Amino acid sequence: MASKATRLRALALYKELHRLGRDYEPSYDFHGKLRRLFEKNRNLTDDEEIEKALRLGEYIKNETLALYSLRKYRYLKRMYPSNSTTSDT
Repeated sequence: MASKATRLRALALYKELHRLGRDYEPSYDFHGKLRRLFEKNRNLTDDEEIEKALRLGEYIKNETLALYSLRKYRYLKRMYPSNSTTSDT
């Protein structure tokens, strides 16, 4: 049985991912996929399986944050072209 701390950790992860999904492309259905993923794992009782599912959620969160950072970097790079005389390859 999952402890209260594990339940709170899962809820916090869901909230974080839900907030991150606001900036995602609407056609991807981030919130729908997120909800289905959490509902699929709703009835897990084994502590190892629960931990594995939470680690997957943390991985998805980190990858989403990395994608957002990359998108911002690319946008800023287009806005401020380099003034160097060497060519970028």
